[in-house]
Amino acid sequence: MTTYLEFEKPLAEIEGKAEELRVLARQNSEMDVEKEAAALDKKAAQLLNDLYKDLTPWRKCQVARHPNRPHCKDYIDALFTEFTPLAGDRNFADDHAVMGGLARFNDQPVVVIGHEKGHDTASRIERNFGMARPEGYRKAVRLMDMADRFGLPVVSLIDTPGAYPGKGAEERGQSEAIARSTQKCLQIGVPLVSIIIGEGGSGGAVAFATGDRVAMLEHSVYSVISPEGCASILWKDAEKMREAAEALRLTAQDLKKLEVIDRIIKEPVGGAQRDRKGTVAAVGEAIATMLKELNGKSRKDLVAARRKKFLAMGSKGLGA
Repeated sequence: MTTYLEFEKPLAEIEGKAEELRVLARQNSEMDVEKEAAALDKKAAQLLNDLYKDLTPWRKCQVARHPNRPHCKDYIDALFTEFTPLAGDRNFADDHAVMGGLARFNDQPVVVIGHEKGHDTASRIERNFGMARPEGYRKAVRLMDMADRFGLPVVSLIDTPGAYPGKGAEERGQSEAIARSTQKCLQIGVPLVSIIIGEGGSGGAVAFATGDRVAMLEHSVYSVISPEGCASILWKDAEKMREAAEALRLTAQDLKKLEVIDRIIKEPVGGAQRDRKGTVAAVGEAIATMLKELNGKSRKDLVAARRKKFLAMGSKGLGA
């Protein structure tokens, strides 16, 4: 069943009418409605193009959060072979919001880490909607340590509204765990490529995305805070999230101009949810290209270049 976003309601009406005609035709074999249905399909395709031709930042946020977008598990299942998940932080628990383990990508051994939001009510609750607790970040540190020890490239898939802000998480050192994970990203002497596949929220995303190469899907978002959170702080009104989304410069296009990310991965018309298989394939191609760019670089060169890249952020246009 297709899930439509708020701004897609006109599209839902047209596609719904076309489907109704086809249902009637299946119930009555004498009815010939294909011509009318095809005309509606054409109208829907044009409207879809128009809607996605120039999405506002807030609409991009909605698309990035679409429940039918491919999630971390979908990418791992489709792009990686021999995936062997590793669980727990060897300290407190296993965080189901973070997936990670050993795998092969195009027959190359790698370590893959990512946020998993879940696909239905039960799995979303189990995965805590992709919001990691401290043990999730400590699990990631454990995985990156292992990758560094055995010389395995790291692929991270980011899709989180942010780290979990609950009392228990804070008591167990949420900020410290995020900082340690970010630090580990900067320290490892193996290639680290990161892809924002949906939401990249605050330090919870940075902890996995401090990579040699950072890519974003065309309609994903990456920001220091959610538009709703920003609006609540600045204007004391969460309903001003549209203005906040504009101000945050959270789109892939803005972040590419600001040199925060290195690559934009094109999505199908209508977003990743309209062609999940095609989107997964495009992400796979981007990962392969980025890993190839980093092949053969020494440990010293990787660490130095990564450090230089992130220290330079924010200096554009400031005379630095």
